[in-house]
Amino acid sequence: MYDQYGEEGMNGEGAGGGISPEDLFSHLFGGGMGFGRRSGQPSGPRKGKDIAHSLKVSLEDYYQGKTTKLALQKHVICAKCEGRGGKEGAVQSCKTCQGSGVKVSLRQIGPMVQQIQQPCPDCRGEGQIIKEKDRCKNCNGKKIISERKVLEVFIDKGMKDGQKIPFSGEGDQFPNIIPGDIIIVLEEKPHPRFKRRGDDLFYEAKIDLLTALAGGQFSIQHLDDKILLVNILPGEVIKPGEMKAILGEGMPTYRHQDFGNLYIKFEVDFPSPNWTDAETIAQLEKILPARQPLPPIKDAHVEEVVLSLLDASQQNRMANGAQGAMDEDEEGQGGPGMQCAQQ
Repeated sequence: MYDQYGEEGMNGEGAGGGISPEDLFSHLFGGGMGFGRRSGQPSGPRKGKDIAHSLKVSLEDYYQGKTTKLALQKHVICAKCEGRGGKEGAVQSCKTCQGSGVKVSLRQIGPMVQQIQQPCPDCRGEGQIIKEKDRCKNCNGKKIISERKVLEVFIDKGMKDGQKIPFSGEGDQFPNIIPGDIIIVLEEKPHPRFKRRGDDLFYEAKIDLLTALAGGQFSIQHLDDKILLVNILPGEVIKPGEMKAILGEGMPTYRHQDFGNLYIKFEVDFPSPNWTDAETIAQLEKILPARQPLPPIKDAHVEEVVLSLLDASQQNRMANGAQGAMDEDEEGQGGPGMQCAQQ
């Protein structure tokens, strides 16, 4: 305004009209379009803080939906004194702080003056004083009391971990303040059988070697207690660690009618050592695909060896050795290798 119209513009004589400093700061720091508001005009009561509460939800409830009750403690305005803290006319503005609730003092530090703002000691930062005999017996002059509130939380099908359910205006109540909201944050409980990723479910199935090779059936208890009878076709051959999918048996999508998929990772249970005799093994050699032939060996010393089981100490050494090799590879690609090259 000054750059365009000079001092006349700041005094309201320019084309833009006058703007009070209060309106300017209101516009810049959160007041919105505050140019139409004149200084001294009330802006209305402020809104209280929102309160978040976590609610643990099972995967079954996410799958089927559920309405659950949640009991909370909240502050409400005392009904007996209507939030005044005492009988009508007993509440007086603090003369020490002029009702602001804070006391400002100045302290000289050399050539500088420091301003210190502290809660008023007479009214304890409340800005008002109520005589002890005039205090409300129900709230003891605090204007609010604690109350138990029961909320009915509707968990819709397909809701997810971290999703928020707001209850507008159910936050703590204080005089001259609009109550905030209570926000319920859903927290998914770990499940013993399934893992969820988005709208898909993941399940680990353990099957025997015969079923993996020759086919068969296994069952899965779903989240709504129905049983999925899964067929493995003869000759399909399930390998250890292989993944398959059952389409449309995952989680319901939120506010839609379709479903995600159920992904199954297979673990094949092999027989224990020395599970059969040589005659049965000979029969397997006739049934199963032939062994892969050895590569040709030319002009080399050949020594036959056997495999041994690892004890606990050998397993630890193997694990530590593998980790050490990984660390060496990372160091070879990082800073130390570069330093050696520079030297």
